[in-house]
Amino acid sequence: LVICRLCQPSSELYIAEHFYGQTALPQLLGIPASKINETRLYRALDQLLPHKEKLETFLKNQLGELFELEYDLLLYDVTSTYFEGQAKGIAKAKYGYSRDKRKDCKQVCIALVVSRCGMPIGYEVFDGNRTDSTTVKEIVTTMESRYGKSQRIWVMDRGMLSEANIKFLKGGGRRYIIGTPKSMLKQFERELLEESWNHVREGVEVKICASPDGDKETFILCRSRDRLEKEKAIFARFETRIEEGLKKIQTSCQKKKQSAVKIAERVGRLKGANSRAARLFDVTVKEEDGKAKITWTKDESHRKWTTLTDGCYVLRSNVQDWTDEELWQAYIQLTEAELAFRIQKSDLKIRPVWHQKEDRVMAHILVCFLAYVLWKTLAQLSRRAGLGDEPRRFFDELAN
Repeated sequence: LVICRLCQPSSELYIAEHFYGQTALPQLLGIPASKINETRLYRALDQLLPHKEKLETFLKNQLGELFELEYDLLLYDVTSTYFEGQAKGIAKAKYGYSRDKRKDCKQVCIALVVSRCGMPIGYEVFDGNRTDSTTVKEIVTTMESRYGKSQRIWVMDRGMLSEANIKFLKGGGRRYIIGTPKSMLKQFERELLEESWNHVREGVEVKICASPDGDKETFILCRSRDRLEKEKAIFARFETRIEEGLKKIQTSCQKKKQSAVKIAERVGRLKGANSRAARLFDVTVKEEDGKAKITWTKDESHRKWTTLTDGCYVLRSNVQDWTDEELWQAYIQLTEAELAFRIQKSDLKIRPVWHQKEDRVMAHILVCFLAYVLWKTLAQLSRRAGLGDEPRRFFDELAN
């Protein structure tokens, strides 16, 4: 199951009828292809699932020794994977925010913890409507009960931020680096205007700022040129969409009588769909002579603020003995967790989930996790051999 998920992701039926007999697995496992069928593979899923925690602990220890991995920095992120079918028998399957843009499907959320090099340490599965920030305490507690507290630093994105989580992390003497909402930039307007930035990479600048509340937390102000260009383009696109939409609404008001309430609702939907530039427009809808009339102006002070903050973001940490560059470098390691999700979704095809029994769903996710462990193991071995770190290339070469 795991080898097939790694080499040629497919269903249990495909494994039984096609994949297994075309490989060396019958000789390696001592089980002839005639003895492999879909039902037997389903039973294998049932046998595998109870060993999840022991497998995670074993692999974490073995890989740590094999590659001399450091677990001082734990990267935590959450994604979702959706179901085909109604998933009626799966309690965790819920409608929620879909990272796969499949809000029409039920889903589960998968919370993954990886090391700074992206080696997976463990994961948990949550209800599909669970918000990211509500998972933090459970994940941190689970990982600590399994591997101990040590002096690890937890790195999380802004979706994990809540004052309750900060209190929990601080209360246990834990260290953290966590992203903050864009609105946090308001508290650092003076620092944004100053020129005392530290260049840490081509196109990236950072600076440490004192906590606005005067406590022992550190805030790291970051500015990225690539991010600036991206946000600038997004803002311009949304501004154009809103302006064009308002002109269409204005034209429709001139052609026929319409309720001011209905027009205000259309404006609200237009701004909601283009929220990045919504605050730039001050729109007035009123009724004159039984007809709705719409006018608008642009708030140029908001444009100035947007221009100032494009490409900027703020990190929050209680790590006091690191430089601004070290803190930023640690935070951008979160891309390893994001990469793990991309590999599982694209190369290992964790989605969509077709199983309609909850234990089988959980076992399917475990198989995908174990396949990703093998993926990262191959990547580490190939990197050591100077062959790059893309396992899929090896599969393609061996297949030819």
